[in-house]
Amino acid sequence: MGKTVTGRHGRIMVVDGSTVSREIVARIFANVLDEVEIFSCSSGEEALEELSTRPYDLVSTSLMLPDMDGLDLCRRLRRSQSHHYIPVVVISGDADERLLKEGFSAGVTDYFDKSQGYPAFANFILDFCQRNSGLVGRVLYVEDSRTAATVTLRIMEKQGLRVTHVTSAEDALEHVRRLREEGDSEEDGFDIVVSDFYLKNEMTGGDLLHAIRIRYNFSRQELPLLMITGSDDVRTQIEAFHAGANDFVNKPLVEEILMARLRSMLMIKQQYDALQRQASKMERVASTDTLTGVRNRYFLREHGEKMLKARRNHPFWVMIVDIDHFKQINDNLGHLIGDHVLAAMGQLLLEHFVDGEVVRFGGEEFAILLPRLPRDDALRRADGLRQAAEALQPEGVRFTISIGVAGSEDHPQADLNQLIRMADQALYASKGGGRNRVSLTTAEGESVPL
Repeated sequence: MGKTVTGRHGRIMVVDGSTVSREIVARIFANVLDEVEIFSCSSGEEALEELSTRPYDLVSTSLMLPDMDGLDLCRRLRRSQSHHYIPVVVISGDADERLLKEGFSAGVTDYFDKSQGYPAFANFILDFCQRNSGLVGRVLYVEDSRTAATVTLRIMEKQGLRVTHVTSAEDALEHVRRLREEGDSEEDGFDIVVSDFYLKNEMTGGDLLHAIRIRYNFSRQELPLLMITGSDDVRTQIEAFHAGANDFVNKPLVEEILMARLRSMLMIKQQYDALQRQASKMERVASTDTLTGVRNRYFLREHGEKMLKARRNHPFWVMIVDIDHFKQINDNLGHLIGDHVLAAMGQLLLEHFVDGEVVRFGGEEFAILLPRLPRDDALRRADGLRQAAEALQPEGVRFTISIGVAGSEDHPQADLNQLIRMADQALYASKGGGRNRVSLTTAEGESVPL
């Protein structure tokens, strides 16, 4: 069975009085979930002692333990500070009446009927983890009351959420602007916005909501928003829902209700991110040249101009690379050897330009889109590639390359097609100058071999 990432369940506890059962359950968890640490306990007291030393993300327990039953263990976890919200799965030989009657009040998250067989447990765990992803995420929290912020921050951070607190909608909107214009990252992105509806500055929480949805076009799935309000005014809540709020909580905050709302909304965000990753993977396949592993012209058409227009990518450079006398390689050594040369060249380009995008432009010709480099560095990188290609010799074949370069530093008003044409013009200058060299189309429009 292959491993499948289904959310954050990094540290799992398996509690069972049977050594064999513990090993089977632990093995299923390890097979189904990626990057998990599993700790096994033979009794409820042993489990509680271990849980007091460090946090866990999930507990599975048999219904009958040597010193207590699984429901008693679950009740004690629900009374604890550190694992009050931890998901608990009870594994039972049959879904008896007591488990069905008392499970909810004991705080059992779900149960698995062992009579279905352990293979069915793997599918159960996959489904369970999708429905009960760990409460992990990055929160942008907007609250101008120091007292309210202190209490709410303590609640969220206690559950492992990473919170950035700002006191005004204006400050929050600046974070949102950067998120939209500069892109998400592990360090500065957000999974959810939590905002008080009534703020003291010019912008209210409602204004922030409107800007997130209308000005920056974040959908409810892409950036969920939870409103906190001290008002029971139904009209205000309806207006906010229409404007794009995902949900409301009322003051004074009830910790369990706040956490339930956040968990639900973070699951929406996690599902959205999973779909985006899947779509990105499919697009990557569609935009990749199968022989060389670099991007194909579909990528250039769909994304090249966007890369150039992003101000953070400047100075922006286009290089056109051509394998010298490639037709002779095909004619003298055969197309199979020629394919090996192209594949080796593609790998070299990917290794040499990890900070850019490499595109197979056609035949033996490649284009490189290289952002954020001054002219001298770009030319140095181009010449380094030229030297590396000369030393490559795949299948014992020696070859050289010619390179043409053009960039926004010399041509700030040029679009991508114009930069490609100028880089191609420089490539012809390299070939005309004897090949195995780099040429640049200058600000004056001259293509100069270097």
